[in-house]
Amino acid sequence: MTRVIQRVLEHGVLDKVVVATDSPMIVRVVERSGVEAVMTSPEHSSGTERVAEVARKPEFAGFDIIANVQGDEPFIERDALAGAIERVKGGDDVGTAAAPLDFALVNDPARVKVVTDSKGRALYFSRAVIPFRREPTDPTDGLYWQHIGLYVYTRTVLDRWISLPMSAIEQVERLEQLRALEDGMTFGVARLSQAVLPGIDTPSDLQRAEAYWNAQSR
Repeated sequence: MTRVIQRVLEHGVLDKVVVATDSPMIVRVVERSGVEAVMTSPEHSSGTERVAEVARKPEFAGFDIIANVQGDEPFIERDALAGAIERVKGGDDVGTAAAPLDFALVNDPARVKVVTDSKGRALYFSRAVIPFRREPTDPTDGLYWQHIGLYVYTRTVLDRWISLPMSAIEQVERLEQLRALEDGMTFGVARLSQAVLPGIDTPSDLQRAEAYWNAQSR
């Protein structure tokens, strides 16, 4: 968690960084790093619901655009964060980001895929392989994009999102963004130029991430 905070602070595109959590242990670790942490309800079913609880507090009422940087994305890029913010400023309901995905990795369900329209808006997110190549000889260059766990929204959109009931496709894919997408919200996707590492979902993911971080810090 502290490394996620460090990366976000280094990017310098946010006015304030707050960690939302229901874990007293995380609060202690974060506060030792000199960053504000807010305890939230343990009943939330998604990160967006947790962020919304914090955003509703009086001390944060002056912030119009809210970025949800998920703790399992320690290598978030500045371009991803800045690009997602620009998508919201440009009129999309939600801003997010994606990176090129090597075809050899498309079958990994931990690499969430996104398909966009000609305006860079998401058509669908899935753990499955999208798009599906009907013919094995069809080219793969530039075809597959890995979604990055980042959401930017206005306060109005955030409130609308959490007012929606969990959708069937959200439940089966275990992807909270599908609730908002199914309701008709537009997701503007900022495309990065280079591939990124996957999020941390398993112990092996954590080991890989620690090794990468330590190598980069030398």
